[in-house]
Amino acid sequence: MFELRLMCPEHRVEAVSEALDALDALSVSVEDADAQTDAEVALFGEPGMPAPKDGWQRSRLTALFANELAATQAGELLQAQDFFGACTVLGTGAVPDQDWVRLTQSQFAPVDITPTFWIVPTWHALPEAAQTVIRLDPGLAFGTGTHPTTRMCLRWIATHPMPERVLDYGCGSGILAIAASKFGAQDVVAVDIDPAAVESTRLNAAANEVRLSAGLPDRATGPFKVVLANILASPLKVLAPLLCAHVAAGGYLVLAGILERQAEELVQAYAPYCALAVSDSQEGWVLMTAVV
Repeated sequence: MFELRLMCPEHRVEAVSEALDALDALSVSVEDADAQTDAEVALFGEPGMPAPKDGWQRSRLTALFANELAATQAGELLQAQDFFGACTVLGTGAVPDQDWVRLTQSQFAPVDITPTFWIVPTWHALPEAAQTVIRLDPGLAFGTGTHPTTRMCLRWIATHPMPERVLDYGCGSGILAIAASKFGAQDVVAVDIDPAAVESTRLNAAANEVRLSAGLPDRATGPFKVVLANILASPLKVLAPLLCAHVAAGGYLVLAGILERQAEELVQAYAPYCALAVSDSQEGWVLMTAVV
């Protein structure tokens, strides 16, 4: 495998990336050329949402190709294009062989939610302190237990008695639904608008030997004593009447995916239905709950 290294200004990153894709690049990565210097600029975005910009003022692009000829020809073709005028080819080079599976796995360690409740990738041994365990590997769907929003939801589940019926709305990997089942819920429904998330939830539930019902949002019928939704603030505001309608009288609504600065917006959006309040916070994110 060979890499083609380029330097581009921010306004050329998208065009060059699309051109590299058309030239059969196996992958294209974009990094801040000024990273770890005084000129470094951080780009912040919310999970699951597009990046606020295509790149940095000085962006370093690295494109991977199957062989040296493909990488060299791609560089030559790019230099002949008008849009490449402000860009520079830094060079090509062979990518050292690595055990990519082992390298990827090394980035994901067991996550402790409570001292006795852990999220553990399948390739790791179980921690001695783990009494309740969810086996979950990183995948396409959001929710591996590492993000603060997921951890706060899991912590809430682990520290509250689970009723018979629980709804996980926007289930992603199914981690919250699986946790609810592990902690005693008998009738767990997990729904998502993404069919890939639904399939991921079903596979993860089977791998953890729990029974739940997973499907598209129309599968959520009837009242639930706990409704969990770890999405993002904007869709949570739109979903306020729908989510509250799913909560049985005296039941809990548990919302996450909310930045600290967005908490008041959620309070106002849910005010006609319940008294939403912050019940946990971690790394700039909050967990908001209410009894409906």
